[in-house]
Amino acid sequence: MTTKHLKIGIGAMLIGASACSHAQSSVDLYGLIDAGITYVSNQGGQSLVKFADGINFGNRVGFMGTEDLGGGYKAVFKLENGFSLGTGALGQGGAMFGRQAYVGLGNAYGTLTLGNQYDFVFDYMTEFSATGYAFATGGHMGDVDRQGGDRLNNAVKFSSNSFGGLRFGAMYSFGGVAGSLHENSAFSAGLRYDGDKLSMAAVYTQLNNPHGIAGLDPYNQLGVFTFLNQTVAVRNPATGAVTDLYPYGNAFPVDRQSMTELGASYKLGKLTVTGNITATQFKGYGTSETLWVYEVGGLYSVTPELLGIVGYQYEKMDNVHWNQPTVGLYYFLSKRTSFYAAASYLFASGPLVATQGQGFFNDPSSNHEQASARIGIIHKF
Repeated sequence: MTTKHLKIGIGAMLIGASACSHAQSSVDLYGLIDAGITYVSNQGGQSLVKFADGINFGNRVGFMGTEDLGGGYKAVFKLENGFSLGTGALGQGGAMFGRQAYVGLGNAYGTLTLGNQYDFVFDYMTEFSATGYAFATGGHMGDVDRQGGDRLNNAVKFSSNSFGGLRFGAMYSFGGVAGSLHENSAFSAGLRYDGDKLSMAAVYTQLNNPHGIAGLDPYNQLGVFTFLNQTVAVRNPATGAVTDLYPYGNAFPVDRQSMTELGASYKLGKLTVTGNITATQFKGYGTSETLWVYEVGGLYSVTPELLGIVGYQYEKMDNVHWNQPTVGLYYFLSKRTSFYAAASYLFASGPLVATQGQGFFNDPSSNHEQASARIGIIHKF
């Protein structure tokens, strides 16, 4: 992404700070805006046409900077805000810098950072999901495997530099519970290789007692009425209306949510073939359930300005199955501005299941299928 660089001396920004004669510093202002119109075939029993923003890429405004400390070391920071273009409201639960907020040190081996940061699913895995890139509502169901781009709060993270195309990293998120390092904590680790044509990655992430913005809502995210042998939603037999027992802000209690993910891509001229497999296991109430996702896709550069995308997902959990094809087009007016159009169709089979809202933007369907389509514009600065 091309950003507009605003070179500002750190000494001019921090009152009373003294600048070392050898230090070179910079602060960059950047952002992205995504807005458009979305059609949903069935949301709670009715079709819907709506203005929606931050869908394929979350709206953001951020500041990031570096300072040369000498001896091969540098200081780094990033503060990134998420917001709704339609209402002006803050995103990520109303946090001022809910997308990213960290400070750290880097050298020839890698970078150590502290703060609110993306886990390694985002860093290493998301580009292997063609369906998610074509259309976020075509992304993995309920974002329970975190491929939509999720963060860990209060985290310490090390990300290595590239050594012959190989990168690796690990991070730990403190739970902040007195007397326990485990409760509410999380960690993520990953390994990635990038060659001339082949890229591969493996990531493991674990949330202990997921809560807050990472809390689980089984009906809304998965479309199920029972989960871990517990009732999570009920349907009124007379009206068909569904009551979600664990809506956002009232998370379904889970002891552990762990994600094991593998992904790869290969370039064949203008075509890039992608694929990934994820297994998300939930443990609680003396039992466990695992959601498997299998995805294949391709990105084809029709012209330098036009990119076509197609992908297919198959997902399963116990005796419930989901299938979802997705197609999309991007037309690049410039390096900073693009139009896109996409469509996705999700259908489910199995007992006691509605179709969850596609991706994590739509509310569940009243039956076993949901289709959505969108046209939008993205501008980067």
